[in-house]
Amino acid sequence: MLKLGEKVIIVGDRFEQNLPIGEYGYIIAYDRNADSAFEYIIRVPKANRQFYVPSSDVELEETLIEQEAELIEREALIDFALATRNEELFRRIMRGDAAEQTEEEREKEVQSREDFIRQVNLKAWI
Repeated sequence: MLKLGEKVIIVGDRFEQNLPIGEYGYIIAYDRNADSAFEYIIRVPKANRQFYVPSSDVELEETLIEQEAELIEREALIDFALATRNEELFRRIMRGDAAEQTEEEREKEVQSREDFIRQVNLKAWI
């Protein structure tokens, strides 16, 4: 839940209220009605209006700036990898950070049948 007075950017218009998408606003109140689909009341200075909005239609300005910075960084790394013909860096960037395992780590994870039987026999003997 966002705090009162926080600066938010309008990123969507789920209920087609003619929200000024891309403009910033400030959270001025919560809509506590349980039957309402709206969660916040925001004030948009440029439109000189208040809007009732759901949480999916607004995003914190800091979050959007961080996402944009990460996207620019990723694009710059891809450009660098292509310019230097660094295939390993390019593949790592395209796969994402979750797949940063080296070949040695992958080989350690996959054991041969003989190694597995040897480990089982060793543990059984102990």
